[in-house]
Amino acid sequence: MFRIAGIAAIVAVILIALSTYTVDERERVILFSLGEVRKVDLEPGLHLKFPLINNVRFFEARIMTLNIPPDRFLTSEAKNVIVDFYAMWRIDDVGQFFRATRGDERNAEERLAQILRDGMRNEFARFELAEVVAGERLTIMGAVRQEALETARELGVTLVDVRIRRIDLPDEVSESVYDRMRAERQRVAQDFRARGQEEGERIRSRADRDRTVILANAFRESEEIRGVGDAGATEILGQAFGADEDFFRFHRSLIAYRNSLSGERSTFVMDPTSDFFRYFKDPEGVNDPQSP
Repeated sequence: MFRIAGIAAIVAVILIALSTYTVDERERVILFSLGEVRKVDLEPGLHLKFPLINNVRFFEARIMTLNIPPDRFLTSEAKNVIVDFYAMWRIDDVGQFFRATRGDERNAEERLAQILRDGMRNEFARFELAEVVAGERLTIMGAVRQEALETARELGVTLVDVRIRRIDLPDEVSESVYDRMRAERQRVAQDFRARGQEEGERIRSRADRDRTVILANAFRESEEIRGVGDAGATEILGQAFGADEDFFRFHRSLIAYRNSLSGERSTFVMDPTSDFFRYFKDPEGVNDPQSP
């Protein structure tokens, strides 16, 4: 009796397990009836099904990342670039997704990758290499996503975003691009140097001209001041000489003695009877220096 009840309980548990299924909020669900799609996008929670008649397939409802291997694309000037990019996508219409891909996410990713490669190829062909490297990534990504949206809807999926990780140049292209960039920078630098040298020459010429004018004006003013000073000195000397000729001669001789005998050792080679020694022999300076 107890054995029969135990067996019945086990059978009941098995029937309940086969007759119920739970839908998670992070999942999309298709309910099949004898292999045909009966219901799609069931509400989250506990649901019932007929064992052996119904079966359920679960699909990811969250956003998934499609990592695409780096590929080569040609720019408008036939330059190769190596582009590493990825896409964010999710299942939007689970019924259409199942009909287009038989519910195989790998198949869907392969088809999406091909769609995105074609879009990238078309967009890169519209731009030159310098534009691609410099800052047209957002334009390219937006155009690729917009172009791939309609095709992706045929798969029952939505492209959330397309992003370029990096753009590399092949070795043979990198060297030529770097050489061209280096030549362009050198040309710009030489242009700046030439303009700087031209401006420097202009400044030096202006400075030399101003210097010449300033020196000429200063020399003229100094000569005028010197002339005024010499005239004043001559006038003062004339007045002094006219006031007392003997004292003037005596004072001038003292100045000559001081200037001549200012060194520690002074040696003179001259006639002792010369006029220079007049005041040595006679303080009055009236005797004839030629007398013995």
